[in-house]
Amino acid sequence: MSPRRAALLVAAVLGAALVVVIAVRTPWTLLPTPPGGAVPVSDDAGLPAAVVARAEALAGAIRPASLANLLLGLAVSALLGLTRLGSRLVGALARPVGGRWALTVLLGTVALVVVGRLVTLPIAAYGEMVRHRYGLSTRSWPLWLRDVAVSAAIDAALTALALLVLVALARRAPRTWWAWAAGGAAALVVAGSFLYPVAIEPAFNSFAPLEAGPLRTDLLALAEESGTPVDDVLVADASRRTTSLNAYVSGFGSTRRVVLYDTLLTDVPDDEIESIVAHELGHVATDDVLTGTLIGALGAAAAVALLGWLLTWAPLLRRAGADSPGDPRVVPLAMLLIALGTLVSTPVQNLVSRHVEARADLHALDLTQNAAAFEEMQRRLAETNVSDPSPPVPWQWWFGSHPTAAQRIAMAETWLRLDGR
Repeated sequence: MSPRRAALLVAAVLGAALVVVIAVRTPWTLLPTPPGGAVPVSDDAGLPAAVVARAEALAGAIRPASLANLLLGLAVSALLGLTRLGSRLVGALARPVGGRWALTVLLGTVALVVVGRLVTLPIAAYGEMVRHRYGLSTRSWPLWLRDVAVSAAIDAALTALALLVLVALARRAPRTWWAWAAGGAAALVVAGSFLYPVAIEPAFNSFAPLEAGPLRTDLLALAEESGTPVDDVLVADASRRTTSLNAYVSGFGSTRRVVLYDTLLTDVPDDEIESIVAHELGHVATDDVLTGTLIGALGAAAAVALLGWLLTWAPLLRRAGADSPGDPRVVPLAMLLIALGTLVSTPVQNLVSRHVEARADLHALDLTQNAAAFEEMQRRLAETNVSDPSPPVPWQWWFGSHPTAAQRIAMAETWLRLDGR
């Protein structure tokens, strides 16, 4: 069997394994149908008409910009990856470093990431302006530029490292490089899952322990009751950037901690904070991070094997101006294929995510036994985060990582109906 066919076969096998894991580990059905049927999903989630209108106005301003940002980024990637323009750019960067392939890959990747960010920067600035207009963003423009620069630097560094390893393997093992790279991609997903809380989060926020008091005591007790004890309760200085409300659980084992946005501590009642934390503890209780890591590792390995099949297709290489997967000029093509793979996988990831988030909602209801606080928290989140309670179905299907506010409240009402309350 040729290496190219082997790559395609391995991609198919890993893809099938991914489908099985998703099918088995995704909570497709959460609640039985109560007498009288499930509570129907409303259009407004019980929010005032003015709140719904404001959310819809924001969506009308931000969704076209989000789509334009996505399409423009893909267009630039396609222009650089499917024409000689990208390979010429990478080749030009090779000349000052004497044609050294490793430096060429690193410089080429950084240059392409920077070009992509600069091209879409005006749209990103417009989006930030809209978020300022609706009171969602509190960032100064210097802080926004700093965040954009840090995000681009992290993206460029990680992408450059990954492509350096890929090209190095292709040069050293021309027939089996994709297999080694697939294993490396899976390992990188696993490592990233563990390192993100300590390596990436501190680049954007500072954290301090929540001061001693009833809320801290109750949250620690809630984690114990959930069977997922935490080491600490921290507060992130999110108000430097946003007015949005959020909380999450990060870390593993002895490093696990509950993190609250400081925006939660202004005028949100404790029982609603406990509801949102109980939701996050639900992810820990059902090992959602570990399942997500497994899915991500299988998906990354399958994608790299498929990349091995595509990057050994001579017509595609010729169009991109590269000679082989070990040619540094393959970088623009590889980045385009990675971007396309990410786009295609997005609705699948979000489908799984919505069901997983719904299960965490159910965990919060079972743990707190307080549907009223849950529903009020959902309405508060929708109003404060200016979220459309019922976005268009195609948009929610592709981009929605969580159930809508209306769906979450309807589930809580169905839970109450099953409980006979």
